[in-house]
Amino acid sequence: MIRVQEKRAFAVNGFLPLLLEIAAAVVSVWQFVVAVSNEHVPTLVLALALGAVALLVAAGFFTVQPNEARVLVFFGNYFGSVRDPGFWWTNPFTSKRRVSLRVRNFNSDKLKVNDADGNPVEIAAVVVWRVVESAKAVFDVDDYEEFVDIQAETAIRSLATRYPYDASGQDRQSLRENPEELAHALKEELDARLEVAGVDVLEARLTHLAYAPEIAQAMLRRQQAQAVVAARRLIVEAAVGMVEEALDGLAERGVVELDQDKRAAMANNLLVALTSEQASTPVINTGTLYAG
Repeated sequence: MIRVQEKRAFAVNGFLPLLLEIAAAVVSVWQFVVAVSNEHVPTLVLALALGAVALLVAAGFFTVQPNEARVLVFFGNYFGSVRDPGFWWTNPFTSKRRVSLRVRNFNSDKLKVNDADGNPVEIAAVVVWRVVESAKAVFDVDDYEEFVDIQAETAIRSLATRYPYDASGQDRQSLRENPEELAHALKEELDARLEVAGVDVLEARLTHLAYAPEIAQAMLRRQQAQAVVAARRLIVEAAVGMVEEALDGLAERGVVELDQDKRAAMANNLLVALTSEQASTPVINTGTLYAG
């Protein structure tokens, strides 16, 4: 495939050619009137020739708005592009195609795909893009707007299949927990895919992420269970540390001497009190009663 590189087209300020155009039109009309009045054939031919030149010159005028480009084609060959805004004149035999260089948004539909763990998820994203090379946008792809839409959806699907929805407690990135990293990865993939069309991706970010409805409830219960297990693990680890500090502190300060059985009993009681979901009721030992 022949790749086309953008180049600057020949174009001059259109106001001077416009003045010449008006002058040629006026002279043509005047000569035509004179020729008809005097029935002078050479003058009539001159008037018609000037009129034809005026019409031909008129085909070379065009305007370029800010953040816009005109791609010029001369008999099937790329003639160049004009990016500077203003009123211009160029070769009248060229065709002129307008290409917008303005920033645009692509909002994808909610796509249903399987994540890296095989779970069906719904995902959507917004892509901010603009054309930076008008020649590539016109000649290297058939329809650059449709090309952006299709490649953006393909990149979003590819991203979703490479990462799990959730990776709590695992040493890997996930769709839910690493939005900035995934936005960067999506932008890089889109830049690689859309470079052929002369398109630059300014930003790409996920706008919707959820489990598919058929597994949403089950996954919610799993997340809740994982959260409970993580919380319990934290509570137990903290309680063990507190019990260890308490027993070591009693031994170091000589407050009470505990044998192995009493240490085990105290450790058990403290762990129950610290890890219980309900408030513990202490039992105070005031001594032993003996019958007289």
